[in-house]
Amino acid sequence: MANQPTPLMPHATATWLVDNTGLSFEQIAEFCGIHILEVQAMADDLAGSKYTGRDPVHAGELTLDEIARGEADAEYDLVMQKAPVEVTRTKGPRYTPVSKRQDKPDGIAWLLRNHPEISDAQISKLIGTTRNTITAIRERTHWNIQNIQPKDPVTLGLCSQRELDAVVAKAAKKAGLTEEAPAAVESVAGGSDRDRLIAELRAERDANEKAAAEAAQEAEAEAWLENKRAEESQENGETA
Repeated sequence: MANQPTPLMPHATATWLVDNTGLSFEQIAEFCGIHILEVQAMADDLAGSKYTGRDPVHAGELTLDEIARGEADAEYDLVMQKAPVEVTRTKGPRYTPVSKRQDKPDGIAWLLRNHPEISDAQISKLIGTTRNTITAIRERTHWNIQNIQPKDPVTLGLCSQRELDAVVAKAAKKAGLTEEAPAAVESVAGGSDRDRLIAELRAERDANEKAAAEAAQEAEAEAWLENKRAEESQENGETA
């Protein structure tokens, strides 16, 4: 039964089978997809975690007749009657840990300032926020607007650099495809005001990231030098 799915809660199911059936440890381990030693530990009450038993019969994963066949023949492999329904993430805003939620407004403000080409829907999905919050920050009507400081959402841990780059690229491509401005309104430089603004904002972002990286390197070098001095001072003290 190598290709057979395992119960939805393998350890809890194994606990129930140990307590309520005469199945062998091998049968339970095979059916639940866990190691036989784990089943042995459950039977001896030595498991580090105490699981509340889960009835696979009530869940529809086993039948009493199937359990009876297994009890009658220790070599019999239990057959799953109904595979558990796979739990999938529903559509909606990205989940953000509670510790990071207070940083969302800062990340939103940064995106609004540095990437005006990104739509509210894209920001909502990237950061895991609502359009009402985005609108409030854009219009400066947010209840905490005085304390909101634009910060890179990647640095804040609200999204990955790859996710941000993908959203920026998609938004820029869409803006380029949908904006077919007449040549008369284009600047002499050969691009629209919006294109030039986006280019300037990207250049500013790159410069900020470079400055932040250089500052981090300097801080790391200073910390190393300080540690080195402390070690040398300690060695001199010991030799004295």
